[in-house]
Amino acid sequence: MPDNPPFYFLNVYKPEGITSFDVIYRLRKILNIKKIGHSGTLDPMADGVMQIAVGNASRLLEYLDSTKEYRAEIVFGFMSTTLDREGEITKLEKPLFSLEELKNTISLFTGEITQIPPVYSAIKVNGKRLYEIARKNPETNITAPERKVTVYETELIDFKDHKAQIRVKCSKGTYIRTLCDDIAKKLNTRAYLSKLTRTRAGNFYIKDSIKIEQADISKAIDPKSAINLPEIKLNENEYNRAKNGAIIEYNSDLNNETVMLTYMDKLVSIGILSDNKVKIKKFFNNAGI
Repeated sequence: MPDNPPFYFLNVYKPEGITSFDVIYRLRKILNIKKIGHSGTLDPMADGVMQIAVGNASRLLEYLDSTKEYRAEIVFGFMSTTLDREGEITKLEKPLFSLEELKNTISLFTGEITQIPPVYSAIKVNGKRLYEIARKNPETNITAPERKVTVYETELIDFKDHKAQIRVKCSKGTYIRTLCDDIAKKLNTRAYLSKLTRTRAGNFYIKDSIKIEQADISKAIDPKSAINLPEIKLNENEYNRAKNGAIIEYNSDLNNETVMLTYMDKLVSIGILSDNKVKIKKFFNNAGI
């Protein structure tokens, strides 16, 4: 391994029609780097932001802000086997709810809510992914266990001809297609997700994203600006101690808190701060230090 392996993030826009793995595959070719990861899959029908970790930045993926924002289009009065436009769609009776009822219902889906992931999802049940079971045995009634997710904000952007555009700010693991169908059920109908765009992932926004083919070192995002953790600035002696895995003394009211350690304005380590001591959890060899 080189002394200074790649250590940066990219804010990449995934277009519709390709998988998240396709994005990684293309980036490996373009950057000529094998070690590339991402913070969350987007279905082929969805487009939007992907947080891409290059080289050793992959070791920081778990510390990225997991907040996501989406813009979704819901079509009411139809039912889909996959809860989105990719499934087998059945037309139902014309929905009979008002704009005000729609607004009020959407507002109910904020805070901590319970979801049952869709049958066609990557959730594992008994060691197998649900979508694999569903494709092999469509008649199987297997379902994923309920899960708690958090929806921070919902907003109705537009509503016309039984199609609604909504904005959703939520925690990692929230299924937007399930959310859309659950909203419809409250309105005594069903719905499917016809379009989905991830407009934000943590500190990465779609307005700042780049196309896959634009990826290069000039578009690199410093890991320090990619994650939201309390910062502890090290002097040269403390940096050398951290490099050797030694405990760093640091007076603070924080307890059992994950922190980032920086030296010369570069993120060099992740540690756990407790009882005025920082225990080194991960250390990174950074270019230029």
